[in-house]
Amino acid sequence: MRTLDTKNFSVAGFKVWGIHCGIKKTEKKDLALICSDREAAVAGVFTTNRVKAASVLLNAARVKSGKGQVIIANSGCANACTGKRGMADARATAEIAARELGVKPDMVYVASTGVIGEFLPMAKVETGIKTAVGLLSATGWEQAEEAIMTTDIYPKFSVVQEEIGGKTVTIAGIAKGSGMIHPNMATMLCFIVTDASIAAPMLKRALLSSTERSFNNITVDGDMSTNDMILCMANGAAGNKKPASGSKDMKKFQACLDTVTSSLAKQVVRDGEGATKFVVIEVKNAKNPVEAKRAAMAVAKSSLVKTALFGEDANWGRIMAVLGSAGVDMDEAKTDIYFGKAKIVERGLGQGKAAEREATLALKQREVQIVIDLHKGKGAATVWTCDLSYEYIKINAAYRS
Repeated sequence: MRTLDTKNFSVAGFKVWGIHCGIKKTEKKDLALICSDREAAVAGVFTTNRVKAASVLLNAARVKSGKGQVIIANSGCANACTGKRGMADARATAEIAARELGVKPDMVYVASTGVIGEFLPMAKVETGIKTAVGLLSATGWEQAEEAIMTTDIYPKFSVVQEEIGGKTVTIAGIAKGSGMIHPNMATMLCFIVTDASIAAPMLKRALLSSTERSFNNITVDGDMSTNDMILCMANGAAGNKKPASGSKDMKKFQACLDTVTSSLAKQVVRDGEGATKFVVIEVKNAKNPVEAKRAAMAVAKSSLVKTALFGEDANWGRIMAVLGSAGVDMDEAKTDIYFGKAKIVERGLGQGKAAEREATLALKQREVQIVIDLHKGKGAATVWTCDLSYEYIKINAAYRS
């Protein structure tokens, strides 16, 4: 597997672009278009929030066909909690794109992100789509990525190549996400494309598996969005032989997809609203993997833990309190906690001032690792999170301003 430079990359058979069409109040880009030059296999993963945006409802129905060719995404307006008009606008967006590109409307997938409860300015969307179609480029990924960003500080890309089925296959992904991040799945939009030839059912299984190991292992603030989705299109332009289930080639494809999703998931956390630290929470020797994940996620989303991390305060008592309320089999007298290499808690007891000083030094780093050993079994899990800063409050207090 080769990781490629994310500047001016391309994926055979795909053209993309991003523009400003007037959805956002600023002059920032707000409409992205991703097009395959042929019918592609499509898989998707969507938010489990019971309140779902029109785009999620539309795509969840269309993805059952396993086919698609176009993704049209906007930022600045979530088109969520917009009732019948919102659904009509989502369908109309797809129909406009389909007409301009000469494809069937049910081959077009729609994505939205932004403020909930507002309607899409459809006249501006239509004009934007017509403009974007005329600008489509094989190397327009940077423009497309900018057009899906909201409170993101920087763009998020990942591109890899691998020899699969006798051909060089490329898998590339872009994502947006910064706040309102929590599984299942994490609050974000993610679009992955590949020129690999692969059956839609296998693409779906691969994407679900990859999502569970990446985007469902991150949290920024514990809030789940109404608009989350991952869409993956595979158009077969590489001309490879389709990988068979369980084959070496399928394992290679899964590894490539895992690399892309894990990279993007970590980039989302690093760009968490107001974040100053990227934090890895590892739980070892839990009763089972499910309890390990539950414990790790409980610590990762605790506001008290996250604010202590921002303040570089080695307050291990907050972690112990969270573990005790996480609904997992734990015994404080058997629990060890590490901040970096510093063992700050052994069998439930603090290890003194020297250990705290070493732990505090670990917390001063941009990347922090916390390891929790429950000594209850063989279950293990790792999740990625960030600290909670003053800036997070400033960003979200003024979100609609």
